[in-house]
Amino acid sequence: MDLVALEEIRRLKARYLRCLDLKLWDEMAGTLTTDAHARFGTPSYGEPLNFEGRDAIIGFFRNAVGPGVTTVHFAGQPEIDVDGDTATGTWLMRDKVIVPEHRVVIEGAAYYEDTYRRVDGAWLTASTQYDRLYETMMSMDDVPSLKLTANRWSS
Repeated sequence: MDLVALEEIRRLKARYLRCLDLKLWDEMAGTLTTDAHARFGTPSYGEPLNFEGRDAIIGFFRNAVGPGVTTVHFAGQPEIDVDGDTATGTWLMRDKVIVPEHRVVIEGAAYYEDTYRRVDGAWLTASTQYDRLYETMMSMDDVPSLKLTANRWSS
């Protein structure tokens, strides 16, 4: 078992999610292969979203998770299998998305199904996808006592 590869892949997934939540798009791009594929099955968008290539994936996030949108993603319980310079990983993910402009809070969970490739000695995500286990959406107006007391992204 390649314990170094397992740890490098764990750190790769953590960096991807940190960059997503902190809107570090250039750094996030460095976690993906140039030909990466992404598929996000989320009811908020209706049909699953499919993206081909690192630029398309990062472009989506730049627009969808732009200023004013706060996200937090947790991934754990990794099941990672390494085979030479390729690997697969399954991760339980929970997230929360807060969009004050639309007065909505979305929460959900899914299992990421990822593939990884070692490129020039570094692990990168070659594909990532999920279908929601569940997703909830709540209007902030439905909970009169709900007050967003801190928001890193508000001006």
